Amino acid sequence: QVQLVESGGGSVEIGGSLSLSCTASGFTGRLNCMAWFRQAPGKKRERVAAIYDGGFWIDYGHSVKGRFNISQDNAGGANARSTVYLQMISLEPEDTAMYYCAAKTGGCKLDPGTYDNWGQGTQVTVSS
Repeated sequence: QVQLVESGGGSVEIGGSLSLSCTASGFTGRLNCMAWFRQAPGKKRERVAAIYDGGFWIDYGHSVKGRFNISQDNAGGANARSTVYLQMISLEPEDTAMYYCAAKTGGCKLDPGTYDNWGQGTQVTVSS
């Protein structure tokens, strides 16, 4: 059974930085795509960054491009442990949300419904 364990997050002032990490374990196949989603109260869950095959392809949401960076360690094959990171700088109040790590086989999709595996979520709060 795939487990995604997140760490990081917290509270920061406007313009500050935070880093999130997510370690995936227990997968027997290959998790091609790992992604970070966020969901603010009353809003839909949106993908902010995704990485395919350890960096072969990377994509960012429009609102975070240039401020967030996704990377991945140990993008190995079956039974490997892989960690994906999200480094966030120049944080804005609009970045306040619960952030979720997600993983799937195959290509990265924008639709959260296509991801089979999710972390528990970690809160990011940006305040003045």
